Amino acid sequence: MYQSIGAQPKSTNWGLVTSVVANVALVGAIGVVALSQSHADPALESAIRTAPVVAPMVHMAPRAFQGKSFRMNNRAVIRPNAEESLGFKGYIPYPDTTGASLTPLPAKQDPSPYSAELRATAKAIVADGKGILACDESTKTIGKRLEQIGVPNEESYRRAWRELLFRTPNMNEAISSAILYEETLFQNAADGTPFVDIMKANNVIPGIKVDTGVRATFMDGETITEGIDGLAERAQKYYKQGARFAKWRGVLRIDPNGAPSMEAIEGNARALAQYGKICQMNGLVPIIEPEVLMDGAHGIEVQRWVTEKVQAATMKALSDVNIEWEGMLLKPNMILPGTDSGKTASPEEVAENTVEGLMRTLPAAVPGITFLSGGQSEEEATRNLNAMNKMYPNAPWKLSFSFGRALQASVLKAWDGKEENVENAQKLFYALSKANGDASLGKFEGEHPATTGSLYEKNYVY
Repeated sequence: MYQSIGAQPKSTNWGLVTSVVANVALVGAIGVVALSQSHADPALESAIRTAPVVAPMVHMAPRAFQGKSFRMNNRAVIRPNAEESLGFKGYIPYPDTTGASLTPLPAKQDPSPYSAELRATAKAIVADGKGILACDESTKTIGKRLEQIGVPNEESYRRAWRELLFRTPNMNEAISSAILYEETLFQNAADGTPFVDIMKANNVIPGIKVDTGVRATFMDGETITEGIDGLAERAQKYYKQGARFAKWRGVLRIDPNGAPSMEAIEGNARALAQYGKICQMNGLVPIIEPEVLMDGAHGIEVQRWVTEKVQAATMKALSDVNIEWEGMLLKPNMILPGTDSGKTASPEEVAENTVEGLMRTLPAAVPGITFLSGGQSEEEATRNLNAMNKMYPNAPWKLSFSFGRALQASVLKAWDGKEENVENAQKLFYALSKANGDASLGKFEGEHPATTGSLYEKNYVY
């Protein structure tokens, strides 16, 4: 897939094999994209929406390579030392290093039949002073949250918690939309009203998490996000239920043994691109989330370097599938030092490294960026977002938020699973939402309403 600059490893068989596999899959993907040019033929149009190609890189690495012999014998082949190989050496991309075939340029494609709606939805999500509530935790993950306040992980308590959030008075003053887990999208409130209807009545746009989790591959701890199979059909179902946007998270990490490998970067980029295109063809605005975890002992300069490479690869993959830039949003990590580095960064340093890195990678046609909090404390996430908007008021995209823990941690603690605490918990949720809404305008000032500290969890999963 990629050839590094400098000394080459003796063993190149793995690179040749992956190149061949990737290009065979890519040719298949191009064939499917070409079908969409026959827009006048309803049968062909249906085919592109209901039978999408699986992201080429997702199935690139057989599970057999997860064995101990592969990890020990081939570490040097992938990358001998992260600090050295990630130390600003660069990479030259080759679609096919074998020269066995030529890769055709993807065909020009008609826009999604939902194109106008996608653009309107994307703009509404990042409306001035508003952002996203990310409450798409899986049943297992929300169970861990409830356990912290002594509440059992039962459907009735999960419903009560989400209902508290969705019925918060005036939440739409700072919350434009909410990402839901599938259970929540189809769930009703205690009085039988569908959550989707409650959200719409409050002018909050429902969204849906569509990836199905990750599987281990490549180096120790690296993953590929899955969920492409059957995504078109699920997207149609979610749209019918009222969802108008979707989210897919690709996770990469930095460590001294060589992660992230270029294969992991490319594999997750292509999966994100295939997800994005399938969602657009079926009426959902895709939120593209390539997250580089802040786990590790590296400095802020390495976090920025890796994040830029990940974002650049993701934008290239999106271009390859003819994504409609105006009908998508990006959900990246902010740039901070590794959590084990012993270093901190001021909001101004975070803002500079984050926004200037995005200026190098993200097309101006994308309407907005909805940052993830990534384990920052509630206050830290707000102040970093505020600094970005104060320092870069003329950025080509809206700089907003898509916070989960950074909007819910203090509220969950205030609720404590008790009905008599709902009103006070809702007031706190409103205050936290407004703080971040103000930060998305660069206007947050004064004391922060949060009541919790660090929210960091190593190797965090939803």
